Amino acid sequence: MPMINALLTRIYLNALFPEVPSWIWVVVFVAIVTFLNLKSVNILANFNTFFVLVQIAIMIVFVVLVAKGLHHGEGMGKVFTIKPFFTEEMHISTLVAGATVLCMSYLGFDAVTTLSEETKNAKKNIPRAIFLTALWGGIIFITASFFIQLYFPDISRFKNPDAASPEIALYVGGKLFQSIFLGITFINTLASGLASHASVSRLLYVMGRDNVFPKKWFGYVHPRWHTPAFNVLLVGLISLTAIFFDLVTATAIINFGALIAFTFVNLSVINHFAVREKKHKTVKGFFSYIIMPLIGAAAIVMLWVNLEKSSMIMGLVWAAAGFVYLLYLTKAFRSAPPQYAAEEMHM
Repeated sequence: MPMINALLTRIYLNALFPEVPSWIWVVVFVAIVTFLNLKSVNILANFNTFFVLVQIAIMIVFVVLVAKGLHHGEGMGKVFTIKPFFTEEMHISTLVAGATVLCMSYLGFDAVTTLSEETKNAKKNIPRAIFLTALWGGIIFITASFFIQLYFPDISRFKNPDAASPEIALYVGGKLFQSIFLGITFINTLASGLASHASVSRLLYVMGRDNVFPKKWFGYVHPRWHTPAFNVLLVGLISLTAIFFDLVTATAIINFGALIAFTFVNLSVINHFAVREKKHKTVKGFFSYIIMPLIGAAAIVMLWVNLEKSSMIMGLVWAAAGFVYLLYLTKAFRSAPPQYAAEEMHM
C-alpha cells in the first residue's frame, strides 16, 4: 500500500508534468512520507487530520461543480437518478469483476488495529475507529463515484483512463480547478501513504517483537522518537519500487493479499467463537458466529472467482514464499510458531 500511493503520485504528476522524469516524483514522495513516519505518531496524526479536512473541502467543491455541469446538460443531465447504481445494461458478472479491482479502495480500515499499542483505551477506541473509518470511507467513496458517473457515463472522453483524475478535474472545473484538484490529490496520496507506511512498519515491529522476524532489527524502537525506525526505513526502501511497477501489477498483488486476509478473518470468527468458545448455541450466537462470517466468506469467494489471472499467479508465488519461510521458522512444523506475548506489549 505505501508503494501504491507512491505509484499513484507518479501517475498523476507525470500526467500533469510529462517533461519531468517520473522517478523524481517517487523519490520525493517516499522521502517525505518516510521522514514524517520516523517522527512521533502524534505528528503523524495531526498531519492526517489536516489532510482529511482538506480532502473533504475539495470534495464538496467538486460535487457542487458537477451538479452545476449536470444542470447545464453535461453527462446524464440530471442529479436525481438511480442510473449510477442500476441500469438494464448492467451485468452481475461485470459488476463483480469490477469489484475485485475496486476493493483496493476500501482497504485500510483494518490497519487501525496496528496502532493499538499507541492508543489510549484501545479496547474501546480501536473498534470504534475501525467501524467509523469503514462507514465514512464508504459514504465518501459512494458519493464521489455517484457524481462522477453522472458526469462521465462512459470513458470515451478520457485519453488515459488509468490517469483520469487530471482530465476529470479539467472537464468539471477548468484549468484552475485542475491545478487545485491535483494539489489535493497529492495531499490525498500523501495522507494515505503516511497511514499505510505507519501501519506496515508497526506490523513488522509486532512480528519482530514476537520473534517472527529477527527481533534486533524489526523489534527496535527509536529511544527518542518512540517509532520503529528500522522498519520505517525498510518500508521506505520497498516503496521506491513504485519507480518500476505499473498500476495493474501492483493492485493485483494487493487484492490477492486482501482477499486472503478477509477470508481468514471470517473463518477465524467461526473457529474462535463457535469451535473454541462454543458461543454458537444460542440464536444470537449462531447468527453472529456462524451465519454472518459464512456470508462474509461467500461474498469474498465471489471476488476470488473473478480475480484476473495475474493476481492469482503473483499472489500464489508470494504465498508460496511465505509458506517456505514458515517451514523454516517452525523447522518443518516440528515446533510451534512464535507466539504473541502480552507482557511485552509496549512502544
